[in-house]
Amino acid sequence: MTIARWLFGYGSIIWKTGFDYDESCLVFVKDRSRRFWQGSIDHRGTVKAPGRVATLINMPGATCWGLAFKLPRSSIYSTISMLDDREIGGYQREKITIHFPNDKSVEGITYTAHPDNPHYLGEASLAETAKQIAACRGPSGSNAEYVLELATALDNLNIKDLYVTTLAELLKKEQKQRGFHENN
Repeated sequence: MTIARWLFGYGSIIWKTGFDYDESCLVFVKDRSRRFWQGSIDHRGTVKAPGRVATLINMPGATCWGLAFKLPRSSIYSTISMLDDREIGGYQREKITIHFPNDKSVEGITYTAHPDNPHYLGEASLAETAKQIAACRGPSGSNAEYVLELATALDNLNIKDLYVTTLAELLKKEQKQRGFHENN
């Protein structure tokens, strides 16, 4: 079985890659949007207090920017195996068309949490989402760290994502009200 060499990263893979790659490029996918609708009981939350992590939702007409990583031929299967383990808790590997700014596109893969998985939390207001995230911590650290690291990484890549930017601003306000420091 042949696996596509390009991996689309839109969440923690952008700022916490954890694997080797031959190159990375700024890319986008069509008709998808990044949302914090997936519950995390294994990384950024617990069973009693699930965190919220990013997934892609279907949204006709939307564009989600992120990074594409070209995986080395020599380690593609071990990298995918590692990512299959990392992206547990409701994520599924799926094929996706990745678009480059130069009008080129390639078939790639990404990890998406679909609404039918047991950890899917679904839509909530940004204010509710920020409150939940501010209160959660799991084995991989605080849920706030995840959001703030992603917001910083997107900003550094000059990716404008109003949803993530607004969520990060609300989260900082929520942390300040709770007496937390950034990334605590």
